[in-house]
Amino acid sequence: MSKRTQPSWSPPASSVNRPVLKLYNSLTRQKEEFICNNGNHIKWYSCGPTVYDAAHMGHARSYISLDILRRILSDYFCYDILYVMNITDIDDKIIKRARQNYLYEKYMKNNRDINSTLDDATAALNYYDGLVRQTTDPEKRNTMQKIFENVAAAVKNLKSAVEMNDTEKINTAKSKLIESAADPLSAWLDNRYGSTVTDNAIFESLPRHWENEFHKDMKALNVQPPDVLTRVSEYVPQIIRFIERILDNNLAYESNGSVYFNVSGFDERDKHRYARLVPEAYGDTKSLQEGEGDLSDDTTEKRSPNDFALWKRSKAGEPSWPSPWGSGRPGWHIECSAMASDVCGAQLDIHTGGVDLKFPHHDNELAQSEAHFDQPGWVKYFLHTGHLTIAGCKMSKSLKNFVTIQEALKRHTARQLRFAFLLHGWKDTLDYSNNTMEMAIQTEKQFNEFFLTVKDALRSGYAEGHGGCWGPEEQQLSAKLTKAKEQVHAALCDNIDTRSAIDALRELMGASHMYLSSRAQCEPVPSPLLASAGRYVTHMLRIFGVITGRCDDIGFPIADVDVSVEERVMPYLEALSVFRRQIREEARVLGADRVLQLCDELRDYHLPALGVRLEDKTDRTVVKLVSREELMKEREEKRIVEAGKQKKKQEMLEAQQAKGEQRKIPPSDMFKLETDKYSKFDEQGLPTHDQEGNELSKSLVKKLQKIQLAQEKKYKEYLTSINAP
Repeated sequence: MSKRTQPSWSPPASSVNRPVLKLYNSLTRQKEEFICNNGNHIKWYSCGPTVYDAAHMGHARSYISLDILRRILSDYFCYDILYVMNITDIDDKIIKRARQNYLYEKYMKNNRDINSTLDDATAALNYYDGLVRQTTDPEKRNTMQKIFENVAAAVKNLKSAVEMNDTEKINTAKSKLIESAADPLSAWLDNRYGSTVTDNAIFESLPRHWENEFHKDMKALNVQPPDVLTRVSEYVPQIIRFIERILDNNLAYESNGSVYFNVSGFDERDKHRYARLVPEAYGDTKSLQEGEGDLSDDTTEKRSPNDFALWKRSKAGEPSWPSPWGSGRPGWHIECSAMASDVCGAQLDIHTGGVDLKFPHHDNELAQSEAHFDQPGWVKYFLHTGHLTIAGCKMSKSLKNFVTIQEALKRHTARQLRFAFLLHGWKDTLDYSNNTMEMAIQTEKQFNEFFLTVKDALRSGYAEGHGGCWGPEEQQLSAKLTKAKEQVHAALCDNIDTRSAIDALRELMGASHMYLSSRAQCEPVPSPLLASAGRYVTHMLRIFGVITGRCDDIGFPIADVDVSVEERVMPYLEALSVFRRQIREEARVLGADRVLQLCDELRDYHLPALGVRLEDKTDRTVVKLVSREELMKEREEKRIVEAGKQKKKQEMLEAQQAKGEQRKIPPSDMFKLETDKYSKFDEQGLPTHDQEGNELSKSLVKKLQKIQLAQEKKYKEYLTSINAP
């Protein structure tokens, strides 16, 4: 009866410690185990763009990398994420650009005579020259200097045309001057008339335009939109209340209509500490001033150079909103603190942005938010994406290596760009170069060929049925699939190391290819494992954001093709390939070369134009659906290779023909044909003097004698061949 009770149970013993997710936290400068404040729910705030110009590859570096992190945390680690991002649409750069655009467009609507145009251009040039001299940034100064020189040359050309009284040249020179002088004219007009611009609407159209362009770029890059999108212009009342709380906590002060954060007062309190992210930057007034903006001139209003603006008194020609301290606008740093706190509350799990935002922006965010809530620890994990360089150099218009996202997408697909980012650490510097993109393209090809090969194998019967006995090949593939999953998990736990995860997937693909090779001489056998490997690789690439939209359960979606099309057309293509193979076999038997040629044309020209690739194997023909663009590119590459082979073959044929003709020349005549080299010969036809009548050296004569002897041997062989019966 003792065995009729429930037996005891022991959990399985394991000596393996499963890795836990760790992220590189800029607050500690090391990898830390990731733990949410509230169960599985992540409150995540990410600094968005300042929208005054086209988004460039530096933006792509940050937003693609953060999109990869977000997808992995959500879709792989299954966190519930509230992702908040801001749009900075009130900023010194925006104000200045919008005001200059407005004044320049207004100026261009008025037709000015030649003298007025020259006077204005000269005045603008003189003003711009002063700006160039004041600029300390060498790259920016170099760019401005080139603009100055171009405008100066255009002014000179127009004056010359006026002196010549040539109407056609005057009109051409005037157009070129106006075109090249846009920047100096805008700066000059802003200096003269900027204070007259008072309509807030003028400062709204520019950021709205570039915000829309930014969203288009992000969609083109397959970057997921935020759950919550905030704009500074829509948050001014909340920002004012946020500042009032900091004033109430005696960590800010009002001065001449502006409000400044008291850095030393904050740092002196026991529970607070300024510059948590970059302590060594405390007192870096240059960085602090850059953070304040181009239009700021508040050195006399601040108690300390380290203090920064929470609210700026608006000067003439700047947008403004009413506040308890007078008409003004928010400072740059306060916007993120107020908006993030309004949506997420007193504590963020994750705050992200580019590494260039660490100081002063993010350090100032931390300080003013902790001052507002009067408690430390506003952010638990700060994640900063690395810099982007262009072919090893800092991106710069003066170096002509400034690349917008739209320009990059003309060179490479969004998938290829994402592969490039996946192959580099998200917090490391990424070099956008030909080598980087070639590596990404080759990686894409490896995955695509794997998917095509697996799908072809599955159509050939490898996944049919449910029975079958496992052999050593199946055991090896099963072990590799398990190991790959463990490696991918370990890599993603280790600070989202996508590069190592991709390497693990490559190893799995290699093992799958080896499995298929080992079974090549056997009848197709049931192998759900092969399908599992294909689906797992597809699943991970979907998590990484590489595979998007509707597609098959394995592989990349076919461009411009609905998901059901492959299932619909593949039986017809398979029937066509079988029919073509039978025709080729009959043609070989009958010696019908033209029929074989037509079969090849179907494979090499007609079907690729439809996105179909046929691969003739020893015992069968493989059918693959591939994007038409890829097949056209492959065909062009093949054509170039074939053309090279034909050229080499022709060169060899011509060389052989020339060699044959050379044999027919009697040795006594061979040098006499070279009248451009020699002028006198002995009785055997050996040269004695060069073209200018100088006697040849003994060493050269000796060398020519050897050549003549060799020709004599060839000539005798030729005579023997033609006299032979």
